[in-house]
Amino acid sequence: MTEKAIIAQELTYRYGDLLAVDHINFHVDKGEILGFLGPNGAGKSTTVKMLTGQLRPQNGQAILLGMDVTQKPKKVQAQIGICFELTNLYEQLSARENLNLFARLFAVKGFDAEAVLRRVGLDGRGDDRVETFSKGMKQRLMVARALVNKPSILFLDEPTEGLDPTSAQSIRNIILEERERGATVFLTTHDMEEADKLSDRVAFINQGKIVALNTPHTLKQQYGKRALKIQVSAANGDLEIREIVLDEHETPQALQTLFSQEKVITVHSEEATLEDIFHQITGRALV
Repeated sequence: MTEKAIIAQELTYRYGDLLAVDHINFHVDKGEILGFLGPNGAGKSTTVKMLTGQLRPQNGQAILLGMDVTQKPKKVQAQIGICFELTNLYEQLSARENLNLFARLFAVKGFDAEAVLRRVGLDGRGDDRVETFSKGMKQRLMVARALVNKPSILFLDEPTEGLDPTSAQSIRNIILEERERGATVFLTTHDMEEADKLSDRVAFINQGKIVALNTPHTLKQQYGKRALKIQVSAANGDLEIREIVLDEHETPQALQTLFSQEKVITVHSEEATLEDIFHQITGRALV
């Protein structure tokens, strides 16, 4: 049986009359990347705060690495890394000093700040004060800080927000490397393409409830449709688009008819995106 790194049992939290997280249940296996997706106000941040010991669940349990977070918060927090969307770095300190400070807090022996800075593309900037960094550089330093203690679980909130394409790809590579190391990754993001590529499974949360949880492939098979987008040349020379849905009884005949009667220019396969599926399930957009 696969070891569970995170178990959420009936997790519930209310702000006054607003039920932000409504008795949700899910688990994340050790070494798994779970994409946690939902629009603003869906309950993502509140869930993460309960899982990381920042909020005490009003009902239910958050169990990480076999420990109840409310009962052993310090032991749990010593084994997790967190990268928030909003930066909370020490701006007057250098990048190296920020990392070394956290290494001391986690009692990490033999910590090599330069090696971690190199991983996130900040090599050579260790002595620069954080206040001189761009938004993207601060975001990379936040990711570096989350790696200081070689965590068993990484909580990443929009880790590539504000990064250029090259830097964003380097962070995605780090996420995959951490999974290979055996770490579990709990990823919240609005980037549906990123979630699709990185996540072993995705969970959709809407109005405080988990409305779907499965692999991206399974969700697409269950809720989406596969189709061919075919560009043809019309009689007047204009280009027109035809769509043929795959996996239907009429599909072979429709394809044969189209290719025999029309001048086909291009053919592209198309499948539902996670955004499409979320909208289909909830009637709401993810972003």
